[in-house]
Amino acid sequence: MRILIADDDQLSRRLLEATLKRLGHEPVMVTNGTDAEEQLLRPDGPRLAILDWDMPGADGLAVCRAVRLRAHPYVYVVLLTARDRREDMLVALEADVDDFLTKPLNPGELQARLRSGERLLTLQENLLRAQEALRYQATHDDLTGLWNRVMVLEQLAVEITRAKRAKKSVAIMLADLDHFKKVNDTYGHPAGDAILREAAARMRVALRAYDSIGRYGGEEFLIVLPGCDASAALVVAERARTSVAAPVRVGDIDIPMSISLGVASTQTASEDPALLIQAADEALYRAKAAGRNRVSL
Repeated sequence: MRILIADDDQLSRRLLEATLKRLGHEPVMVTNGTDAEEQLLRPDGPRLAILDWDMPGADGLAVCRAVRLRAHPYVYVVLLTARDRREDMLVALEADVDDFLTKPLNPGELQARLRSGERLLTLQENLLRAQEALRYQATHDDLTGLWNRVMVLEQLAVEITRAKRAKKSVAIMLADLDHFKKVNDTYGHPAGDAILREAAARMRVALRAYDSIGRYGGEEFLIVLPGCDASAALVVAERARTSVAAPVRVGDIDIPMSISLGVASTQTASEDPALLIQAADEALYRAKAAGRNRVSL
């Protein structure tokens, strides 16, 4: 583990460096608080620091306060000091120091404090990973990896608000897989899942980087196209249709796949999200009635 040592005393610094190397860590050495703060505030900076209380530039408490202003990633701070008064310890705790090491340094005590710091950092990383997993599950469709219905509708509301402010238009597309029930009935639901995943991947590649796509429900997808009028949206829709309209290999079977799309824009339909979606849904119905695998405005 990379551990920052900030101490202006050369003897103390060298002793810490030798001890950390013997324990299998990678010491990062600085001699003042200014350099310590710079190292710790880097995105890839050390996650554990041993700071001398009294050193040039900024003392250990000032460095700790500066680091605590950043929410993530957390840095475990051990304060190195010869002070042992109760009042000094209270001041250090108020600066959000995690632990203390007293001079002269005891190698066994140092090892124990480092283990505590590593354990806390590991627990925090596990917690952050769990939080991120929960956030992802709450916002994404677990089959396709696209936004779920709630999030893509939220994206639509955001883009309509932004378009009103900028006096621009927003277009949407409702895409529906053609004959999807027949795929499930003929080849089974695992094949249907594979078709959904592949359709989502192909549509995502056909869209612009700032477009939003989400699984609207079943085999339907909602795509939000910021800054698009009706004619521009038709171009994107046709590109998405073409990208999807090719067989999908599932096992040793090639399954035909195509989509029908209904397009609507705030320029020609409504700025109300519900009415805009209704207009796109009506256009989608016309595309299916006209033979599927086509785009309707």
